[in-house]
Amino acid sequence: MKGTLRVVRLRLAEPLRISRSVTAERDAVWLSVEHRGLRGHGEAVTSVYYGLDTDTLSRLLAGAAAELGRFPDPESALDALREGGLPAPDTPPAVTAAVESALLDLVGKRAGKPVHQLLGTERRPVAATARTIGIVPTERARTQARCLAESGFTVLKIKAGTADPEDDLARVRAVRDAAPTATLLLDPNGAWTPQLAGRLLPRFAELGVEAVEQPTEPGDPEALARLAARSPLPVIADEDAVSFADVERLAGRVQGVNVKLAKCGGVHAALRIEELIAGSGTRLMLGCLTAGTLGIAPAVHLADRARWTDLDGHLLLAHDPWTGIGGTDGTVRAGTGAGLGVRPVPPRAERTAAAPPPARLAAQLAAQKERHHREDVE
Repeated sequence: MKGTLRVVRLRLAEPLRISRSVTAERDAVWLSVEHRGLRGHGEAVTSVYYGLDTDTLSRLLAGAAAELGRFPDPESALDALREGGLPAPDTPPAVTAAVESALLDLVGKRAGKPVHQLLGTERRPVAATARTIGIVPTERARTQARCLAESGFTVLKIKAGTADPEDDLARVRAVRDAAPTATLLLDPNGAWTPQLAGRLLPRFAELGVEAVEQPTEPGDPEALARLAARSPLPVIADEDAVSFADVERLAGRVQGVNVKLAKCGGVHAALRIEELIAGSGTRLMLGCLTAGTLGIAPAVHLADRARWTDLDGHLLLAHDPWTGIGGTDGTVRAGTGAGLGVRPVPPRAERTAAAPPPARLAAQLAAQKERHHREDVE
């Protein structure tokens, strides 16, 4: 087997502000693994929070690609990865997840089966995905929520954690007014103390929020568990639920865990976590980083297993270099082809999509409608 890398810049349609940072772009490193004329693909993205820059990802993925050369076929390499023999010890989970993605894609193509069938699910997974609304002015949030609801989104996730909690409450209230039937999730990204969270969560519950992700600062899972025991809203651990050991500590003590393949180590690591929490009272949420369709696709093949699905990272981009899982109508679907079922966007479409992003979501939707109208006329 032979592995090759490519680095691509992913730009967001508009900067995403959360309680601890603002993201406008990030790099993706693609790993392609070739064997007997077929290729499998995986993606890892840079993350300041997880300490992964472009050079680090490239170096580690190059090392993993070199290791693949000692295996006779992708099936044996995938078996080794499941058993912990690939990649090298202490490899960051995001790198392991990208290597696994490329191998699953290639193994699926060789077998003529989609990834979800390799994992034991015959029916194509389909799920309503949350769509994130960042920390934006109240009226901007109202406009975004209205446009998203009109596009078909039934689940909206609202970022919180500003210096003044009243701003967060006003934003949630505006979203609720604009999308009265939508399911609302709240994500302060660990911005609150347990005391502040205890005071605020009843107020958000009154606004119809269904669940809250990581309300308290990560690093004290015991405090998070104590908050979950008295919270009027289900508490979903995210930053405090990175590894299997983290989830083992919290299973049955929080109402949910947000499993991101890039932080747990890939599909099979996620399945181990699902098995761990089964019957504990803790439910599975599937989340993601901001990434392209290629990076999101492996998780979509697990979407039928989750209580909450938050796989919208590709929808935040000005241009997604891959296609195949949908999502613009509020629903993600596992690709229909063998392997991951995704494919690169054709060059002509890529040039069209690379135009400067609109300043407002409403303008973006209007531009899309106008473009579709012109295409119909032509």
